[in-house]
Amino acid sequence: MGFFIGDAWAQDGGAAAGGFLGLLPLILIFVIFYFLLLRPQIKRAKEHKKMVGALSRGDEVISNGGLLGRITRLDDHFVSLEIADGVVVRLQRTAVSSMVPKGTIKKEKAAKEADDKSS
Repeated sequence: MGFFIGDAWAQDGGAAAGGFLGLLPLILIFVIFYFLLLRPQIKRAKEHKKMVGALSRGDEVISNGGLLGRITRLDDHFVSLEIADGVVVRLQRTAVSSMVPKGTIKKEKAAKEADDKSS
């Protein structure tokens, strides 16, 4: 029967020392994964949480959906944005993606009026 299936022989004791070396690539991949993916994402989340906590009335912000507006009212969980004269929308605080410098809305209105006059 030995000519159909090779005989199974036990390996010698040297394989136990190679067990750690077998795990070394896996550990190296995890370390690279941490520094390239997890650490920057954690840092970005902390900065966003800090920015959302520092929101105040009158700040000009951009939402995750791309709305540019001025904060008119703040609640614990919601923000009221005035996106045009008399148009107010309510968003969750976490839906605010970034703050823009004050006066950005006026610059946008002036640029739009200049475009309307030229056409």
